[in-house]
Amino acid sequence: LGISDDGGARITLADGTTAVDGVGSSNGAVDQCREGAGLAIPTTNGSNAFERKNAGAQDTDDNAADFVGPKAGSPQGFATPPAPVSAKIREIQGLAHVSALRDQQVKDVEGVVIARRTGSSRGFWIQDPAPDASNDTSEGIFVFTSVTPTVLVGQLVKVAGRVSEFRPTNANNLTVTQIVSPTFSVLSSGNPLPAATVVGLGGRTPPTAIIDNDTNGSVETGPTTFDPSEDGLDFWESLEGMLVQVNDGAVVNETESFGEITLLPDNGLWATGTRTARGGILATPGYTDFNPERIAIDDEILRDQISPRPSRAMPVMDVGARIVGAIVGPLDYTFSNYKIQALALPAFLSSTIGPETTQAPIDQEITVGTFNVENLDPRDGPLFDRLARQIVDNLRAPDLLGIEEVQDNTGSTNDGVVDASQTWTLLIEAITRAGGPLYEYRQIDPVNNQDGGQPGGNIRVGFLFRSDRGLKFIDRPGGDSTTATSVVATPSGPQLSFSPGRIDPDDPSFVDTRKSLAGEFRARGKKLFVVVNHFSSKNDDQPLMGHNQPPIRFTEAARHGQAAVVNGFVNEILDVDPQANVIVLGDINDFEFSETVDILEGDGELFSAIKTLPANERYSYVFEGNSQVLDQILLSRNLYEHFPYAYDVVHVNSEFSSQASDHEPSVVRLRLTGRPKPKP
Repeated sequence: LGISDDGGARITLADGTTAVDGVGSSNGAVDQCREGAGLAIPTTNGSNAFERKNAGAQDTDDNAADFVGPKAGSPQGFATPPAPVSAKIREIQGLAHVSALRDQQVKDVEGVVIARRTGSSRGFWIQDPAPDASNDTSEGIFVFTSVTPTVLVGQLVKVAGRVSEFRPTNANNLTVTQIVSPTFSVLSSGNPLPAATVVGLGGRTPPTAIIDNDTNGSVETGPTTFDPSEDGLDFWESLEGMLVQVNDGAVVNETESFGEITLLPDNGLWATGTRTARGGILATPGYTDFNPERIAIDDEILRDQISPRPSRAMPVMDVGARIVGAIVGPLDYTFSNYKIQALALPAFLSSTIGPETTQAPIDQEITVGTFNVENLDPRDGPLFDRLARQIVDNLRAPDLLGIEEVQDNTGSTNDGVVDASQTWTLLIEAITRAGGPLYEYRQIDPVNNQDGGQPGGNIRVGFLFRSDRGLKFIDRPGGDSTTATSVVATPSGPQLSFSPGRIDPDDPSFVDTRKSLAGEFRARGKKLFVVVNHFSSKNDDQPLMGHNQPPIRFTEAARHGQAAVVNGFVNEILDVDPQANVIVLGDINDFEFSETVDILEGDGELFSAIKTLPANERYSYVFEGNSQVLDQILLSRNLYEHFPYAYDVVHVNSEFSSQASDHEPSVVRLRLTGRPKPKP
């Protein structure tokens, strides 16, 4: 350790303040580093070393007593490093997610250069041209150079360096086995590349349901069994760093802004999950199948070949597109997913799906919907017109929309502003320009930076409604960000103390998330209570393809608490009038088969209307290629048992590369006039 004649150094705990050891000069003006009086470090330049006594072990918390010097220095406490070991790539990769040679020096590692990365994370992949007979150990590896690599594709190289396990992005991810601090020599050039391993027909078929079923903790530390034939996580690990080929892929996730698609090889022929009516694949109820046969295709190598380097090179594709022919590239792992780094732009047939339009209300039906507008703020410009057209044209201008993720007037600028009147007004004006009716809104501003989402954005929920078709909002002033509304029993039935009003905003389950908002309406002469919600996000859950198996769903507890609060509030209404008409809707941020929804539904007080759809139509969101439910509309018993209704998820966003939001809106048509239908 080098320090100046008036400097020092100290070691602290992770808190950055609690010192556990230190050494410093007696010449320094401060004593933050030195222990005792410090060391009398010479003020003239030179190799003036101080060595810790007792072979580097003495530590009495007094620098002068613990060190001897100044003198010529020699290293202390360091054993002679072991000699590098000769290794093949498959011996480095091994039958595990973490190399048995981790942190060891290796040499004589031979392989053909199969691809180079010259943008971020610079280096090159090599693959052994003479593999063994086992499919369970990878024959490829990434060599991290940190600078633009000088080797060329097709060169046979011999590499030496340290085996490292690089964990990209965050602690939940798997590691990628690499060779770092490398030296290498070129043995020959112009060699044919090793044959790519085909995933699917004519090659190796991955597990189609199980990600991992023999670990209860980390696959890196165990106990676990490495089983590529049964566990999807292990299957893809056994190909890490190798050339991989998939043929005729069915695209199940739109081209992301960062240049990725997700597909099912062989047009999904052997995929076992339920395919959606529009070409996607569903996350299976019961958490039993999240489709480990999915594979992402990334464009990092392709972007490296374009100057200036673009944010995306992958062609724009929507769900339902089909790759024509093969995609080939080294298998990588970033952002919680295995992915093929494509070596060439794929040929494809465009998707034939288009945005849906829901059925217009008939007779005296009212339409109620939910729409997450994804961090909408006044700076979004043309986005207001896109959302307005979806509301007017695709949703047929519902009578009532529960809206989620409306930001304040200054968006994500963290300036203390919480008022969102400009955001609401711009949306209403855009709807009018699109030929829609005049809407009104009701909402409550949150306390600054207390409801989650982008810092400064202050996202909130609210009601957007039209009153020209028999719907009327019942205003009961007094509700604010910290005061809860309550159910009041009156001779005419239940009513809200505040409308709009927040439901138990001080409940601990609502910390740092959106508070649920209740409103009272009259529709076709009947009282209607509506609760709009935006429950806690899943963002802090562990990923499906991370090292911890099964993944821990940390965020569930908050949603369970929120669901219990809302269900309790609904029961307060029903205690006054068991025939009350209640709708609970919004971004529930959980599946229709989840415990969150079980808690919301209670003992039949509510029913999630999406369950009336055919199984292959139950999705409102697409995440990493899995179509799934987040947005829901729940009806009280009197509504779902006694009045005709029809539910529709209107697919206009999540399957398309060009989106107004990442969520699909949903609507329910209700006929509240006439005599209720008899209970079956």
